[in-house]
Amino acid sequence: MPRALSALLFSLFLACGSTNDDPPNPGGEACEKYSFPLSDTSSASHVSSCSSTGCGNGENPPNSGMHCPTWLSCRSFDTEQPRCSWIHNLEHGHAVFLYNCPEGCPDEVAKLEAAQAQAAVGSNGVHRALVAPDSQLPKRFAALLWRRTYLMDAVDPDALTCLLALQDVDAGEPGLVCPP
Repeated sequence: MPRALSALLFSLFLACGSTNDDPPNPGGEACEKYSFPLSDTSSASHVSSCSSTGCGNGENPPNSGMHCPTWLSCRSFDTEQPRCSWIHNLEHGHAVFLYNCPEGCPDEVAKLEAAQAQAAVGSNGVHRALVAPDSQLPKRFAALLWRRTYLMDAVDPDALTCLLALQDVDAGEPGLVCPP
């Protein structure tokens, strides 16, 4: 009997795989060269004001944490949007693509918009992602999902495709539609 139990437990271990929070090989072999580690879990409560300095999880850019009770439309913005709002988008499983190009970078923004068009589509037919400038970024570009951040000096479309393979995996309220 102990031998049968040991075999059963070993089989369950193999079937369940790793206890790591990351799904094995998201996006296939082409994505193995990228790392999208999970940030620590933080409160996902709503703050009373979208201009609150208490939004986010303390990371730059924030990829989870306290946020506004409202969220943004899933589209491309040409003006900076409140971080407190797009954090709420992340909680809903939306992707957020950010850029910091004071001198302009239309070709790179076009690559972010192309990634936006690859994001999961909600039941209302809208791609669940947004693109916006963010002057506080530590690098020129960032791609975010709930609790995941990928920072870049130049947009890497392959990395964005691989990150999107994780859309909804960790979100607090995954799969929610986004208004256009």
